[in-house]
Amino acid sequence: MELKSEEKNFMKSRKRNIALIVSYDGTNYNGFQRQDFPCVAVQNILEDRLAKIFGEKIVMTGSGRTDAGVHALGQVVNFFTDGRIEVEKIPLAASGVLPPDIVVREAWEVDKNFSALHSATSKIYLYKIQRGKTLNPFTKNFAWHIPFSLDVDKMRTALKILEGEHDFSTFKAASNTNMNPVRTIFETEIFSEQIFDAEILTIKIHATGFLYHMARNIVAAVVAVGRERLSLENFQKIFDAKDRKLAPATAPACGLCLYKVFYEEYFNA
Repeated sequence: MELKSEEKNFMKSRKRNIALIVSYDGTNYNGFQRQDFPCVAVQNILEDRLAKIFGEKIVMTGSGRTDAGVHALGQVVNFFTDGRIEVEKIPLAASGVLPPDIVVREAWEVDKNFSALHSATSKIYLYKIQRGKTLNPFTKNFAWHIPFSLDVDKMRTALKILEGEHDFSTFKAASNTNMNPVRTIFETEIFSEQIFDAEILTIKIHATGFLYHMARNIVAAVVAVGRERLSLENFQKIFDAKDRKLAPATAPACGLCLYKVFYEEYFNA
């Protein structure tokens, strides 16, 4: 559902540019990006409900698309409006019109040149894995349940191989053929925590940006290393081959969360 150029220009002619940090449970949505009926995405809900607050049609831009079932703690959006509501009142007003699985956490009025998508300088994604023989019902929508033993040290070593500037063609979606596959991963980390009596392993990836399915494909390969189905040597070979067909199948969407988006010239969300 793409806007025509004249519609985009009309939206940008409005007086204010508003940025929001939005959190959502993506379980019941067809991803973030606006979809045509009967599919419902987070963006559809945000635009429809916020129009009631601002008294006009809202068309927003997100920092990036998240797939169906993927969550966000720090998704950033922006939109142009002539509405007069004060920014500090937007989160509370939004809570009155949005469903409980979508929350506006913060709001700012930003420079007219700010774009949630194009002004972003880097992002952090977190991927959660529930360890243990039995599935925990309290974490099943937010973590990939793996009932097998994992060598976490080997997983950390595999992630370190990916740090730096590289061609990530091995970990892009098969359909993602036109985008430049070069990205820079600044930092990777794995840590463990207890949530509702479940052991949760969290994989953190901080990068300049992510190709479609890149985070989930990386996680799938790293888990294969942890399960000793893929040696570190072969992990390196697969990465170097830049061939998506050689890597494991994509990890489930439920474990992935867009955690934070950085905007060096504007603010750090």
